[in-house]
Amino acid sequence: MKPSDLIKRIESGEADSCMKDVYVTDTAVASQKPRYIKTIEKFIEMFGDDRDVLVLSAPGRTEICGNHTDHNNGKVLAASINLDAIAVAAKNDSCIIHEKSEGHSMNTVDLSDLNPNEADFGKSSAMIKGVAAGLNCWGYQIGGFDACTTSDVMGGSGLSSSAAFEVLLGTVISHLFNDGNIDAVTVAKAAQYSENVFFGKPSGLLDQMASSVGTFVTIDFESTENPVIKKVDFDFAKSGYSLCIVDTHGNHSDLTDDYAAVRGEMESVAEAMGKRVLREIPAEEFFRAIPDLVGKVNDRAILRASHFYNENVRVEKAIDALEGNDFEAFKQIINQSGLSSFLYNQNVYTTNNPTEQKLSLALCISQHILDGKGAWRVHGGGFAGTIQAFVPADCLEEYKSTMDAVFGEGSCYVLIIRPVGGTRVM
Repeated sequence: MKPSDLIKRIESGEADSCMKDVYVTDTAVASQKPRYIKTIEKFIEMFGDDRDVLVLSAPGRTEICGNHTDHNNGKVLAASINLDAIAVAAKNDSCIIHEKSEGHSMNTVDLSDLNPNEADFGKSSAMIKGVAAGLNCWGYQIGGFDACTTSDVMGGSGLSSSAAFEVLLGTVISHLFNDGNIDAVTVAKAAQYSENVFFGKPSGLLDQMASSVGTFVTIDFESTENPVIKKVDFDFAKSGYSLCIVDTHGNHSDLTDDYAAVRGEMESVAEAMGKRVLREIPAEEFFRAIPDLVGKVNDRAILRASHFYNENVRVEKAIDALEGNDFEAFKQIINQSGLSSFLYNQNVYTTNNPTEQKLSLALCISQHILDGKGAWRVHGGGFAGTIQAFVPADCLEEYKSTMDAVFGEGSCYVLIIRPVGGTRVM
């Protein structure tokens, strides 16, 4: 369908059912329409109105349970959210990709050269080339295309804006050149390959997999080469809860050492027990070894290792609760996860600046409002940034207004778990 005809279809309501499959509610669909139309209009301005286009989407993701477990080959429960990156794209019968993101200059990528270049590390054009190179290496068709994209996944929020962009590119290539037949896991692996090899950022597979697969997804990283990935059947829209992400606007500077210490200290325990990562050691063996570990590693390392083992168990329990449609049990597990992150993993504030504790404050307020009703925990890497809360409908207005009053207007994002990952919308 031509871009201008697509705009008419959106304006008339003919596209509502397609959009509702992605955004779930009529209210969400209505709020998305101006954004879609604006992006299509930008495509017409940049590339014309004479070709058929596809409209595609890839979501941000949230970590539900499994805080700081993936780097030691643990278990994680994540989910896609209704914030996403979207693309309006069409083939251009060349070997050149032209990609224009809202607010950024045009990216131009020549597919005749699919080699990584360190000079391009950190550039979005490198991400584009990397996704195409990965899919090409695995035997899929690639080609030139023109695309206009936009994203409402907040950068620096722990919602994985970069993964959403990478998965979006893989989804574009799947539908433009491979009839939509590239499976979600392959798209995620191509996205990770791009980020690692072409963008120059080491990362696991969690972010890309949650974005690509969609809805609730659990990943077991016991084998990092072949992680076990499973969708979790649960209709969050019927739960009566909203997922809130609160940006506390804490200072992200100089936290590299804090993040590195979590992984490093867990691995120091593994090394003291003759292994590389904690997952290689059975939990019972670790807990029996604690008397011998004292003095060989620091005390916090032992606490963080205990968090790792118990968090893996909580992931399994959370999955069972969701699959059993027991949201009350699920909330209790999430609160236990959050308490463990605070007490034992200790990634809620940095000891380098102990008087600044915005995440602690957000968790304190959450407990005051939601105790006995909802769930709350640190989100993602921690030390600064965001918390996550599951808020019942009758508390939502109070929760959002309070968080916005404390941390600034617009700090509380009210989200839903969306039912699909990277997808063609229309």
